[in-house]
Order: sequence, then structure tokens, then C-alpha cells
Amino acid sequence: MDDTSATAKVKTVASLPIMPLFGLLKLEVPAAFREAAENGVAQTKDACEKARAATEQASDLIEETYAIAVKGAVDYNLKVFAAARAGVYAAFDFAGALVSVTSLSEAVALTTAHARKQLEAVTEQTKELAAAAQKLGIDTAEPIKTGLAEAFSKIA
Repeated sequence: MDDTSATAKVKTVASLPIMPLFGLLKLEVPAAFREAAENGVAQTKDACEKARAATEQASDLIEETYAIAVKGAVDYNLKVFAAARAGVYAAFDFAGALVSVTSLSEAVALTTAHARKQLEAVTEQTKELAAAAQKLGIDTAEPIKTGLAEAFSKIA
């Protein structure tokens, strides 16, 4: 057998003095190093706790904002449906009244009155829808604004 065989390598490694290697395990870690490591672990735990709290707060904020947005969208859509319903009823009333006219001048007066009334109704409905949309935007943005301010103040 030659010296490059696996058995020869195992015998060489086995003949190395092992006892001096165990002396490395008994080295004393300096107190400053140990204290710095403990401080690092404590700071990391604190940062993780703050991040967890901020994540929970953000999740709650998203849920609250979503609920407000859904409610606002429902309110807005109800106003749209009410406006559409009012327009349909007005059209049917106009058609019923138009059938009973007896002269052209009466038809023109009825049409003019209906057009004026519809223009006023659409103007009022537009104001209501604009106010509802603005309220929806403000109500949805408010929790985000306050929630983010609180979250950043806790992290800082």
C-alpha cells in the first residue's frame, strides 16, 4: 500500500494531537463583546416587536379603511340609483302629461317646464353626488392619514 491511500490519510489525521484543540473552547469571551452581543439581541428583539406592532396596526388600518370605503361607495351608489329613479319617474310623468295635451302651445309649455324641472333636478343631484364623492374621499383618507402618523411615531 502507498502513503496516498485512504487508510494512510486516516492514520495521519488520527495521529494529530487533539488535546491542544480543546484549549480553544475554553477561551474567555471578553465582557464588552458579550455585552455588545446582548445589546444587539435586545435591540433586534425590540425592533422586531415594533415591526410586528406596526404590521398589526397597518392591517387594522387597511380593514377600517376598506370598511369605510365600502360604506361610502354604497351610499354614493344609492344616491346614483335615487337620481336615476327620479329621472325615470319624471320621464313617465312627462309622457303621461304629454299624451293629454290638446294643442301645440300646450305641448311646448309642458316640454319647457319639464326641461327646466329636469335641469334643476340634475343640478341638485350633481351637487349631492359631488358632496358624497368628496365625503367618501375624506372619510377614506382620514384613517390612513392618522394611522400612518401613529405608526411612524411609534417606529421613530
